[in-house]
Amino acid sequence: MPAAPPLIDAFGRVVSSLRLSVTDRCDMRCVYCIGGGTRFVPRAGILTLEELERLVRVFMGFGVRRVRITGGEPLLRRGVMRLFRAVSRHLVAGLLDELTLTTNGSQLARYAAELAECGVRRVNVSLDSLDPDRYGAITRGGSLAAVLNGIDAAQNAGLAVKINTVALKGLNETDIAGLLRFAHGRGMALTVIEVMPMGDIDVDRAAQFVPMAAIRERLCREFTLEPVAETSGGPARWVRVTETGGKLGFISPISARFCAGCDRVRVTCSGLLHPCLGRDFAVDLRAPLRQFPGDDAPTSAAIRRAVLLKPHGHAFSADALNRIQVTRPMNVTGG
Repeated sequence: MPAAPPLIDAFGRVVSSLRLSVTDRCDMRCVYCIGGGTRFVPRAGILTLEELERLVRVFMGFGVRRVRITGGEPLLRRGVMRLFRAVSRHLVAGLLDELTLTTNGSQLARYAAELAECGVRRVNVSLDSLDPDRYGAITRGGSLAAVLNGIDAAQNAGLAVKINTVALKGLNETDIAGLLRFAHGRGMALTVIEVMPMGDIDVDRAAQFVPMAAIRERLCREFTLEPVAETSGGPARWVRVTETGGKLGFISPISARFCAGCDRVRVTCSGLLHPCLGRDFAVDLRAPLRQFPGDDAPTSAAIRRAVLLKPHGHAFSADALNRIQVTRPMNVTGG
């Protein structure tokens, strides 16, 4: 594979991580993610598995070493394991350092062993409560038992699991201490995330929002949090919990921006490259992929143009949580 100069944005940040959405569909309707009137991409507009794998190869040519498959719920994509198997060849060849997955866990019991066979070593699982009724309310009908079975299957397959929890005022603030004990008791890290104002989903964002400082203060009543120097390559600020020995991360897109070290871009299942999660700006990659099936140069040029337009920071603001700050909902680009 010919090596191109690395992807460097106008602020000197090197893009080394790709978040690749394979579907905008999901089998849950989480109250912070998808609204009742959400419209999904028609089948003809979704990149084929072959086109998705081709995009991975193009990004690898720029030196991108980490790929995370996202959704919607990525394991709902028909034939998705073909994509994992195709990309896993690049792991074996040493051209990729990591292939990971963000999932709601509902399908994980079915696919965990096969994911491990494809070289996936860790997965992020969204889990916002351990109370079945509260979990069902937040996800609008999701099965907590299925997710817990999926976590069991992932760990039995040798996958490292990190739990992602979106903090929601009045819904699960009191659940986070229990989630921490659960995660650390199973050898899993926990990341707590502020809700982000993405998409028109018919909710009061200000009523949902809990700043990470408030979550941290609540946890400090029960636990001793010690800052650690290590990072995961992402936006989380990590501490170690003395009482459990486990790691806890805080992601605060609203109250404490993390954009200065951003090393990633996102591509939707329809081929839109978003240089920033918190901006609507995107560059179309589907058109050059399909117009030039035997030539990656036009797609490469579009990628480089998009990265040069990557903004210094996102548009999220605590002062306007009830305004739609990014029009696409979270299920379009995933986590």
